Amino acid sequence: MNPQSPDHAPDFDLRAYLLGDWTVARTLLDRSTGTRGSFTGVVRFTETPDDGGLRLREEGTVSWASVPGGPAGTPFTGPASREYLLRPAGAPDSMDMFFPDGRPFHRMGFGAQSSQDQHWCDPDTYRVQYTRIGPDEFHYQWDVTGPAKDQLLTSVLRRATDSAA
Repeated sequence: MNPQSPDHAPDFDLRAYLLGDWTVARTLLDRSTGTRGSFTGVVRFTETPDDGGLRLREEGTVSWASVPGGPAGTPFTGPASREYLLRPAGAPDSMDMFFPDGRPFHRMGFGAQSSQDQHWCDPDTYRVQYTRIGPDEFHYQWDVTGPAKDQLLTSVLRRATDSAA
């Protein structure tokens, strides 16, 4: 991406960009077994009243061709959801993400210094990379490695239209 694009400018407003509803399509790959899965749903970024942050709520359906760690050939499909809190990170082009209980997770942004981060979750390392495609689409990829997990999770988010949310 062009380093002069708006998302690389220090005044790019990540909070304003994210606010609202997005559709999400995620591919899941358990590299240790070759098992593939998917997640489809909606991500809602809503304002938090007290700190200028955002609440992220993701809801949808996860499907695995074979349950990771389960008996071979046992497919799974079911509802899935998760929540995070995003708080200002000192510059408008990035936000710090936290688990709902307040534990730090990672920094999110699209700029050269904020588009990649990592999180250690004993015993594995989670590495993330964010890419802004345009005003209504961004991608991120988690590369999870360690003794317990070897996964690649790739997400495509598109701004929802009124009929898709």
